[in-house]
Amino acid sequence: MTTQSKYDFVIAGAGCAGLSLLLRMLKSGKFTDKKILLIDKDQVKTNDRTWCFWEQEPGFFEQLVYREWSHLDFFGEGFTATLDVSPYQYKMIRGVDFYAYCFSEIARHPQVEKLFGEVKGLARRNGKVILHIDDREMDLGDPVVFNSLLKEKRSKKDIVLLQHFKGWVIETETPFFDPGKATLMDFRIDQRHGTSFVYVLPFTEHAALVEYTLFTPALLKDEQYDEGLKSYINEYLGISTFLVKEQEFGIIPMSNRIHHFYKDGIYNIGTAGGQTKASTGYTFRFIQKQSDQIVQALINERPLSSIPKPPSRFRFYDNTLLHILYHDQLPGKQIFSTLFRRNDPRRVLRFLDNESTLADELKITSSLPTWPFLKAAAKTIFP
Repeated sequence: MTTQSKYDFVIAGAGCAGLSLLLRMLKSGKFTDKKILLIDKDQVKTNDRTWCFWEQEPGFFEQLVYREWSHLDFFGEGFTATLDVSPYQYKMIRGVDFYAYCFSEIARHPQVEKLFGEVKGLARRNGKVILHIDDREMDLGDPVVFNSLLKEKRSKKDIVLLQHFKGWVIETETPFFDPGKATLMDFRIDQRHGTSFVYVLPFTEHAALVEYTLFTPALLKDEQYDEGLKSYINEYLGISTFLVKEQEFGIIPMSNRIHHFYKDGIYNIGTAGGQTKASTGYTFRFIQKQSDQIVQALINERPLSSIPKPPSRFRFYDNTLLHILYHDQLPGKQIFSTLFRRNDPRRVLRFLDNESTLADELKITSSLPTWPFLKAAAKTIFP
């Protein structure tokens, strides 16, 4: 069965990237006469993930920030410190709050139609966009299409490191946590699986999110994440009795693969469009910057091809570090410990946001072990 409908814009994916773009379009008030279709497998309503990022100013989703900190503990190899990152604030947004807010705003705009089902195909053919969803084929006309649904076809040359994590929101009977500071990275845990660390985000004196995170080529068994969390809470936090109030699990691909913003008549956004930083997995802020650029280009009737690409040197930096971590040429805890020990934390945050100056980058690269990075850089340039 084939049905036909016409749209001005189609957004495939109702996750962070798709919803961030759609909300900016709606909030601008410039698309009230445009018909927009939002498609995905289903509408997420649970607290399936947490986004952490840093900003100096209030952001577009500031009202959703659940907690923020300007002081961050770091526990590394031969280096332990409380980092003052002000004027940056390290912010946390809960998935459940993000989804609820976005869909409540969408409900106020009748020009947006939602369609949920298994997306089996989305392609532009002969000037038309054809959507295969569940057992239906839909002719969507000739809209501008933004896609955030990642369907990777890996080649043998691709390096893919998985950032995978499991988190528990725990609650204690007695006051334990300091809500005034968070733990950015704690590398004191066992590194036998590869680069592994825990971060702790306190909500109150009695509750915090404890997240066990790994950068490895393969996932662990579910019970191994639980063992890692329980061991950390017992040994390093010194908590023997606690309740697990919520759980979350996620996987972020960190890859040297080039993700094209525009390909085959479709604009790719989010991780599908290369907005996940290859060396760290950070995505949220890159999505916000790209979403703002897209909406501003649409409003000002500029071609989306005019949106500037990030300077290529940042891709080179990311691929070099990714090569080192993937091939285990240096322990991740040594790299990040050296990075924060020898640099102002604000410089590191600028660097990780792709907003550093060449002077920043010279100081950062000169602070890291020279020979392993030179070898990895050579491999990156001449694979």
